[in-house]
Amino acid sequence: MGDTQIKCQNCEEIIKSTDNFCPHCGQKTDEELTFGVLFYNTISNYFSFDARFFKSFIPLLFRPGYLAKKFISGKRLLFLHPAQMYLFVSVLFFFILSFSVNEWAEDTDSKLSETDFDNVVVNLDEDIKEKQNDSIKDTLNLSNVLNPLKENQSLLGINDEALEEADSILKKSESEINKGIPKDVVNNTFGDRKKKIDSLLAINADNETIYKAFGMSDKPSLIEHKAYEQSLKLYKNKGVSGIIHRFFDSVPIAMFFLLPIFALLLKLFYFRRKRGSFAHHLVFSFYYFSFLFTVFSFIFGINRFYEIPDWIDWLIALSTFFYLLIAIIRFYRQNWFLSFIKTSMISIGFLMIVIPFSFIILLLFSFLFY
Repeated sequence: MGDTQIKCQNCEEIIKSTDNFCPHCGQKTDEELTFGVLFYNTISNYFSFDARFFKSFIPLLFRPGYLAKKFISGKRLLFLHPAQMYLFVSVLFFFILSFSVNEWAEDTDSKLSETDFDNVVVNLDEDIKEKQNDSIKDTLNLSNVLNPLKENQSLLGINDEALEEADSILKKSESEINKGIPKDVVNNTFGDRKKKIDSLLAINADNETIYKAFGMSDKPSLIEHKAYEQSLKLYKNKGVSGIIHRFFDSVPIAMFFLLPIFALLLKLFYFRRKRGSFAHHLVFSFYYFSFLFTVFSFIFGINRFYEIPDWIDWLIALSTFFYLLIAIIRFYRQNWFLSFIKTSMISIGFLMIVIPFSFIILLLFSFLFY
């Protein structure tokens, strides 16, 4: 008796009843929809969480550069695609990190709420007054020097023009006694300004009036107006948790720009190598950043339940540099010395220039749009 023919539930092609999978679309023929099946299908569809992930995970951790070499050589179905690996690991990392971010935000707001800002304002005003007094003393000292010169002008052989020039310098110094201190701060101390803002808030004054009390100009630019708008919001909330959350929410998006920049640095240092295509460098970068996110996921995850000594955390973080060094040696096939020099320069350029610049941009963005 021949095999019974059935219709595939997915593509509706006629297949044999003995087939476990449809030869046309690959769907399992007798799979019942259960919670486990639904969960697995969701993960596998969005993150390709299948056998390829497990085949890729161990080499990712313990064989630097191996996955990138295999992918470039043509083995692109045996291991997880670099972009899919990066997506899955980064989502997991930022999920684990979110718990720490919440704690940091709450702790920061708690410390700010305990701060006596009135006392801080008083101290700032006292510092300004002290600087003003120092400026007055300096001017008086100049007067004490100039008077003896006038009294002994003929004896010292000083002509009238020189004395007039010295006198003009003294008068200029007196007129600029508050030089180095903003005029609006001298004439309107922090304490006075705070009282004015608090009084405006108490009577529910319009925001534009309060912005001007903060110091906004009469014809502000769009960015200046937005900055004062956010400053008022920050002043009312008396907390920065919103900025912290906004900052870390922006990091995953920023990484999609930072990762290609890292690949571009690799291309600049290895543009003459056989693997000089930007796509090759991008594959290497995807796998390396996947490794970084995996390592830091372990660090943040373990620290939530058991506090790892700081020196171990720093040692693990430092090991990522040597992982990168070994990966570069194996992937680009260059000697240890040149690889070490290039890896150091790439790391320094990325950590000392790209990351700080990106940090400032993200911080500004977080403040303006939290």
